[in-house]
Amino acid sequence: MTRYIQCLIAILMLILTGCMGDEGGEYVAKDAAASERENKELNQESIAKFTMDAEVRKAMEDMTIDDMIAQMMYVGLNGTSLSQKGKEMIASQHVGGIILLGRNVTGHKQLDAYVSSIKQANHGYDVPLFVGVDEEGGRVSRIPSALRNIPSSKQIGDQNNPDLSYQVGELLAKKVKQYGFNMDFAPVLDINNNPNNPVIGDRSFGAEPSKVSELGIATMKGIASEGVVPVVKHFPGHGDTSVDSHINLPKINKTLNELDDFELVPFKNAVDEGADMVMVAHILFPELDQTYPATLSKSVITGVLREKLQFDGVVITDDMTMGAISNEYGMEQAAVLSIKAGSDMVMIANPQGDQYESVQQTIKQTVEKGEISKESIEKSVRRILALKQKYNLDEKSDSSPSQEELNNQIEDVIGKVK
Repeated sequence: MTRYIQCLIAILMLILTGCMGDEGGEYVAKDAAASERENKELNQESIAKFTMDAEVRKAMEDMTIDDMIAQMMYVGLNGTSLSQKGKEMIASQHVGGIILLGRNVTGHKQLDAYVSSIKQANHGYDVPLFVGVDEEGGRVSRIPSALRNIPSSKQIGDQNNPDLSYQVGELLAKKVKQYGFNMDFAPVLDINNNPNNPVIGDRSFGAEPSKVSELGIATMKGIASEGVVPVVKHFPGHGDTSVDSHINLPKINKTLNELDDFELVPFKNAVDEGADMVMVAHILFPELDQTYPATLSKSVITGVLREKLQFDGVVITDDMTMGAISNEYGMEQAAVLSIKAGSDMVMIANPQGDQYESVQQTIKQTVEKGEISKESIEKSVRRILALKQKYNLDEKSDSSPSQEELNNQIEDVIGKVK
């Protein structure tokens, strides 16, 4: 910890200590212990937040606009090992996050080496790297078969047991930690209320908002408890669609009031329970925005998620190379529109050629023209750095169980589902 931060903490401690005076010594005896505990908790929370804010501000002092825009990019890689181009993107251009997909994984040792090389490429940079993966359990699993698969969210939902859901969250986090990932794009908070939905189905905990809320939030907290960043998805809700957004743009014709009573319920509750990161879906909601899908819509991201639901964490797009976006927009245009709408991070999971550099430069040019304010870029980067700071992503955890132990724990959950 720097001398600068130590001084700030010392000043804050003096201020807080001064605010804890006893009003002339007149205490009510039975309330004294409770008041002391409350003050202590409040002070510890204030100091932690003050320290985090100071460290984030300090980190941002050394960042160029290129560095800040790079932090807002979450990019996929090609191949099953780190290419020279990928290494340069991490080591020199300081991308904010890397996602690995099924195409990047062939086995246990390969994945372990791949993630290690990704982190090593970022070793000389002060800001840690998000390294994420889709590990939901069921049919959406990227982790090698050396570790048992966890039952689908529907199977967990059928048990309707929040304690079991929390345990599932812990196990999902332990699985991804085995390979060095620090972020899991889970849980799914979509409500599976359309039998014709081709993409959600058994990825959802159920067809009722209350069940999806309770079990999804328990899973979210279980993931976070293991020091892995959970990402709730797909806001405002992908459950009532009959089109796969990987291929084309789905449309949901519901009013805000209708969404508020149904699709938004799990997300609102998750935000109230401390959600750190929300992924926005590629879905058009004409009653909210007749022109742009949620990922590019200021009405949805800023109007609903930020202002109505009061979410101040990190907003990330779903993969912008999916058909719902790429069929209608150029990647550069889509990234600019999404940031204008209020996104903090743009995901390009299947980059082609020099797409990353092209998107980054287009965003920079848009800032230079004044179409995106530098202040909004800085605000997004503060959120991103604060989240990285919160989860201590640059610190290694030595608490992971062995493969055998973890498989035994997963077997226990499988037994409860059967």
